[in-house]
Amino acid sequence: MDYSKAGEMMKLQQQAMKVKKELENTHIESEVNGLVITFNGEMKAEKVEFETDTLVSGMNGSQKAELEKAILESINKGITNSQKVAADKMQGVMGAMGMNLPGM
Repeated sequence: MDYSKAGEMMKLQQQAMKVKKELENTHIESEVNGLVITFNGEMKAEKVEFETDTLVSGMNGSQKAELEKAILESINKGITNSQKVAADKMQGVMGAMGMNLPGM
């Protein structure tokens, strides 16, 4: 066994884990007309907030919280579903190229 290659692979794996952790802790806000969505660096929506006066008037606190939760869950569901569709399509392309990669 070539221990230098194993060491390199372990180093790369450690670097990948470090980047993953950094991405988890990176937060990006997107705001339009009082609606603010916060994403992490892994493209997952973490928080949805909006100003009721700007977007929907007359809404109470629990209605606002319920709508924010529904928006958050819908965004993440859409992202997950689009990633599955993309992975399925890529698997077909990779298979046709003779590159059957596990996990895709």
